Amino acid sequence: MPRTRASTDLLRVDVTGGTVQGVVRRGLRMWRGIPYAAAPVGALRFRAPRPVEPWTGIRDAGEFGFVAMQDPKGQFIGASAKVPMSEDCLNLNVIAPAEPSDSLRPVMVWIHGGAYSVGSSREMRHQGESFVRDGDLLFVSMNYRLGALGYLDFTRFSTETRTFESNLGMRDQVAALEWVRDNIRSFGGDPDNVTLFGESAGGNAVTTLMAVPSARGLFARAIAESSPADAVYPKELTAVWAQDYVELLSEIVDDQSTDSTSDEEAAALLDTAAAMPIVLATTRMQRLTPDRAPGTISLCPVIDGDFLPERPIDAFDHGRAHPVPLIIGTNDREGSLFKGRLDILATTPPRIRAIFAKTKKKSRKRLKALYPGLPAQRPAADFGGDYSFWYPSIRVAERHADFAPVHFYRFDLAPRLIRMVGLDATHGIELFAVFDRSRGLFGRAIGILGGYRAFVRAGERMRAHWLRFARFGTVDPAWPLYTTRKRNTLIIDAVDRVEADPRGDKRTAWQAFVPHV
Repeated sequence: MPRTRASTDLLRVDVTGGTVQGVVRRGLRMWRGIPYAAAPVGALRFRAPRPVEPWTGIRDAGEFGFVAMQDPKGQFIGASAKVPMSEDCLNLNVIAPAEPSDSLRPVMVWIHGGAYSVGSSREMRHQGESFVRDGDLLFVSMNYRLGALGYLDFTRFSTETRTFESNLGMRDQVAALEWVRDNIRSFGGDPDNVTLFGESAGGNAVTTLMAVPSARGLFARAIAESSPADAVYPKELTAVWAQDYVELLSEIVDDQSTDSTSDEEAAALLDTAAAMPIVLATTRMQRLTPDRAPGTISLCPVIDGDFLPERPIDAFDHGRAHPVPLIIGTNDREGSLFKGRLDILATTPPRIRAIFAKTKKKSRKRLKALYPGLPAQRPAADFGGDYSFWYPSIRVAERHADFAPVHFYRFDLAPRLIRMVGLDATHGIELFAVFDRSRGLFGRAIGILGGYRAFVRAGERMRAHWLRFARFGTVDPAWPLYTTRKRNTLIIDAVDRVEADPRGDKRTAWQAFVPHV
């Protein structure tokens, strides 16, 4: 799009490190690929993010930066092999309305999902643009380290000459939020009015960051969509995964199996291995973990006693989480998506038996009765989805509600074609609605047999809630607070409604059942 002198002036912004110049596209101002920390390469691999390195002149911010290293043919669908990826991936994007404002605008910061192994800030076409247009605010999205490079804890291999740090992807997210705090005013955004939101792994990031001390004050409110909030593990378990991973990486790099690697050898291997073998070993690890440690996901934050001092659920329980207003919820049938190569949940008979073995007989009998036919495929999918997503979100909501306003939702709507194939309102489907992706080719295709208009309208209503929350910290009065007394839940469907404690029988059964890792 041709630029006018006025738009060029509006697009040139001074930020930490230097000056960036964006572009005007589709009537919005956009800056892409802005570095928010130094490249985590060489001696900075497996280290916490460092300050961004300054540049000279004006940096072109018209195109996306590198996305995090990931396996295009891995267990989950992420960035295509054609998308440039690199370990040098710590960059973010800003979208702002075309016209300047006399007052600072609210800011929404999005953390993408993808099981902490795939995904990027560019995976959705026109991502965030409808939020900016409808809400008159700024939208920020980020890339952060994924897989073993960001979410395995190798601190057990630290030596006097080589330090490995933990929670690297989470630390990247904090660095991005610090960049927003320090720089977003230059783009017209209000650093004191930041809403953090994410889905799936991004939802886990949101609920975890609410318990990270260094993230305090970096966001004013939060939205967690389908958060596996309990997928945060102690160092004793992550140390075992680190050893298992090094053995897998050694097989790929040296083309031979080994079951004995010293700390020094492990450190050298992690330092010298090329990025793609590290990614391929991550894929192998991801496929093995659900059967080796049922109910867990190996690529997740670790309770390291420093950056993350305790289980987030414990922080919520005792009021130590950041007391910001929270919207949290899940979809109706989260687990139906996770089958075939995507199956990482507690959905197979051996995995379900392993989960049940950690609980008392009376509790598991009661819970099993609520999933008739278990371990058949459909009830197993619902059991696994509730175990990983729904009940952990309930726990966060009921604990946080004692210290800050909480609104809970459940997304029930799915086009007829999606229901016909047995997915229903599955994991991630609400993203097509809330990000207005249903108007694209895929969105129209899934609505070809009916339900398209209702799905689009549900997305408009959901986005309106998110935008009102981001602007004012409140939602529509028709959506009451979630409390342990009433447990009001907004059911987003063809016609929205509020229910008090839906699935109350399952909730009370899970309360008596759910084991801790």
